[in-house]
Amino acid sequence: MAAIDIPALRIPRVAVITGGSSGIGRATAARLADMGSIVVVGYNNRPDAADDVVRGLQGKGHIATRIAINNPASIAEAVATVTERFESIDALVNSGGATTPVPAADLEGLTDEIFDRTVTLNLRGPFAVIRAFRPLLEGGNNAAIVNVSSIAARTGIGSSLAYLSAKGGLDSLTIALAKVLAPKVRVFSVSPAGVDTDFVPNRTREQLEKVAEKFPLGRVTTPDDVARAVVACIVNLTSSTGIIVPVDEGRHL
Repeated sequence: MAAIDIPALRIPRVAVITGGSSGIGRATAARLADMGSIVVVGYNNRPDAADDVVRGLQGKGHIATRIAINNPASIAEAVATVTERFESIDALVNSGGATTPVPAADLEGLTDEIFDRTVTLNLRGPFAVIRAFRPLLEGGNNAAIVNVSSIAARTGIGSSLAYLSAKGGLDSLTIALAKVLAPKVRVFSVSPAGVDTDFVPNRTREQLEKVAEKFPLGRVTTPDDVARAVVACIVNLTSSTGIIVPVDEGRHL
């Protein structure tokens, strides 16, 4: 029987992760570093947490830098820092974002201020980061962008109507940018359900477990579950782009 020729994995040399100081971003940083990537851990207002992530990563050369995704000056400074140090990048993971829980039926409670802030942080922010890092990605090798979205965009059930709308926009942006940035850069959305992090204020583990019982796989998604999907998009799905990958224990079914 002839041997199967299995190509070597294309590990990104340098990966930039927004929201890298906690949750999904932190888990993704650990996965990529374990594979041999140099990781830029982007943070907003928690430099100590980002430094702690960097200290815990395997390998050398990792850095923490502020990337406030709603602040154009902060994004530009981050691009300058990364350009000076690395010249190009091979992966960008948009894990930064935030939400303000508002019940779907409470239309008055979903104020313009909450709506605008939610869209800024979960849609405009990722786009601004992609736009700024585009030249570095196009100079990279087998480059990929992964936007951390939410299955709320598909189910219409989420922390607020603004949040699920923003994530729906992010998925549409993923598809459009996959066309715009090809063939140099692949673009994906990874779409989790409720993940066991502190992302949603005041959400408890017990609440997550009660909801997860209704899913086909019947368990709560972990940050590392999502991180492994992110890494798969970057490293393994080399002939794919413009796709939305659910990581939701079957919630979308």
